[in-house]
Amino acid sequence: MTTTTVKHLATALAALGAAFILYVGLSYLIAPQASASQFGVPTWPRQDGTAFLAVKGVRDVASGLVILALLLTGQRRALGWALAALAFVPLGDMVIVLGAGGPAATAYGIHGATAAAVAFTAFLLLRERGSAAAPTRTGITSSAV
Repeated sequence: MTTTTVKHLATALAALGAAFILYVGLSYLIAPQASASQFGVPTWPRQDGTAFLAVKGVRDVASGLVILALLLTGQRRALGWALAALAFVPLGDMVIVLGAGGPAATAYGIHGATAAAVAFTAFLLLRERGSAAAPTRTGITSSAV
């Protein structure tokens, strides 16, 4: 894969990830009870768990906004590090679902797969090399020429 292709792939994955997590977060804010079953744990407490689900929605919206802010400002390396840190969220969700006796398919298929996709996107972004500061054979960086 060429550097440009990898860069476009990383950009597309980051934008897709931001859109997806914003959608998930808004779903929890707009229709928390309907969204709860998709998370993989029973809606506890059995009474109105709306406040707990709203917290999840706000967390997801904030995650998506961080990704978009870094993507739109061109802070690709910072975006890579942010995504590496944000991969902990779906990984933690996977552990929570498994610990609560939720379905393994949901834990691994949704949360685990999301953690892997976020970590992979972070990896792609962090391995990008900026061409502006690339050293040349003379030892002078191309940005100084």
